[in-house]
Amino acid sequence: MSLALAPLSRRARRAAAPAPVLPLVAVLALLALPPAGDGAGPADAACALVVVYCVIRLLRERRRPLRPAAAVVLGLPVVGLALAAMGASSPEAGLTALGRYLQVFVLVPAAVLVLLRHRADFRVLAWSFVGLALWQGALGVHQYVTATGASYQGETIRAVGTFGAHDVMGMATAVSLGLVCAVGIALGRAPVRQRAVAAGCALALLLPLALSFSRGAWIATVLTCAVQLALTGLRRTLKVAAAVIAAGVILTGGFGVGTAQLQQRIGSIAQVADAPDQSVVDRYALWASAAGMWREHPLTGVGLKGFPEYRDGHATLALSSGSDVEGAGVRFHRQALLSPHSMYLLVLSEQGLIGLLALGGSWLALLVCALRGLLRVRRRGPGLDCGLVACGVLIWSLTDFVYGDIGGPSTVLTALALGLAAWWALAGGERADLARGGAVPGRVEEAVAR
Repeated sequence: MSLALAPLSRRARRAAAPAPVLPLVAVLALLALPPAGDGAGPADAACALVVVYCVIRLLRERRRPLRPAAAVVLGLPVVGLALAAMGASSPEAGLTALGRYLQVFVLVPAAVLVLLRHRADFRVLAWSFVGLALWQGALGVHQYVTATGASYQGETIRAVGTFGAHDVMGMATAVSLGLVCAVGIALGRAPVRQRAVAAGCALALLLPLALSFSRGAWIATVLTCAVQLALTGLRRTLKVAAAVIAAGVILTGGFGVGTAQLQQRIGSIAQVADAPDQSVVDRYALWASAAGMWREHPLTGVGLKGFPEYRDGHATLALSSGSDVEGAGVRFHRQALLSPHSMYLLVLSEQGLIGLLALGGSWLALLVCALRGLLRVRRRGPGLDCGLVACGVLIWSLTDFVYGDIGGPSTVLTALALGLAAWWALAGGERADLARGGAVPGRVEEAVAR
C-alpha cells in the first residue's frame, strides 16, 4: 500500500511545484515596465537570476545541463568572444562586452533550453511574447493618437511603448516577435478557439507595428510570416495572404490609418539606393567603417567595444554627428552613433572572421536543426505550432541582424527568442518522441539530459 502511494506522492509534489517556465515569463513581464535608466534594467537583472536559478536546479537534480550537441552549438560563440575580449582596448570594456554577449547568445538561451520541460511550457512562453506585444502595442497606438511618442519628422507620433526614445526599436521588436508567435500558433494544430484568438492577436498587432515606423521590423516580419505560411502549404498561404490584404485595405482605407508619414515611410523602402534619407546615409557610412576595420584586422577584429574608437578613422564625410532623440518624456539631444547597426558587421569588425564564423555557425546550426524538426512534424506529428514559432522567431532575428544589432532593454527579447529556437532545434522533437514512447512525464527531461 505504501509502495503504491509513493509514486503518486512524488507526482503530486511535481504537479504542485511551480513550473520552471514561470521565471522566464517574469522576465517578459518586467519588460512591460519603463526602463529605470541607461544601464542594465530589471529584465537584465532577472535574466541573471534565472541563470543562477537554473544552475541551482541542475545541482539539486544532479544532471547534466546540456547534451553534447547542444553544448557545442550554444558554446561555439565563446571561441570568438574570448579572442575578441583579449583584444579589447581595456580589460573593463572587454569583460563588460563579454558578459553581455554571453548573456544574450549563450547563457539565457541555454537556461531556456534547460527550463522548458515540454511543449506546454513552450506555448506558455510563446503566449507571453504575444501578451507583451499587445501591451506595448496598445501603449504605442495611444502614443500615436495623443502625440506623446518619440519624434518623427518633427512630430512626436512614433510609437515606442515603454522603451522610450532611446530605444525606438524596442517596441517594434516586441510587437514583431509577438506577431510572429501569434502567426505560428494560428497556423498550428491547436484547438480552433485558440487559433482564432491567435489570429486576432496577429491582426491587432499590425497597427502598432505600422506606427513604429521601423522599416527593418516591417521587412523582417513580412519575410518571416511569408516563410511560416509557405511551410504550411500553398493553399493556406493563399487564403491567409488574401485575408491580410483585405485587413490592410480596411486599415488604410476604411479607418484612415494610411497617414502621409506612414505612406512616405513605406515608399522610402524602395528609395534606399536611389534617394536615401540621412538615416540610410549614416547606416551606409557605418557599414563602410565596419568593413574597413575588418580589412585591417581580418581574423580577430579590433576587439570588443572597439567600434566607437575606430569609427572615425574609417568613416566617410557623409556620416553625421548623431541621430536626433526627442519625445516620449525625453528632451531633444543628439545621440552618438556607436555601432554599425548591423549585427553581422559589428561582429565582423570587433571579432573578425573567427568570431563571425563561430557566432554565425551557431545560428546556422540552430536554423538547420529547427527546420528539420518542423519538417518532421509538418504533416502529422504534434507540435507544429511550436515548430512554426521557433523557426519564426529565429528567422526574424537573423533577418533583423542585417540592419540592427543588440543594445538596450529589448536585447533580452532576442535572448529569449533564441532560447525558444534552441529548445525546438536541440531538445523539442526528442522530448516529444520520448513522451510518446512511454517515458514517465516527470522523467522526460532527465532522459534527454543523458
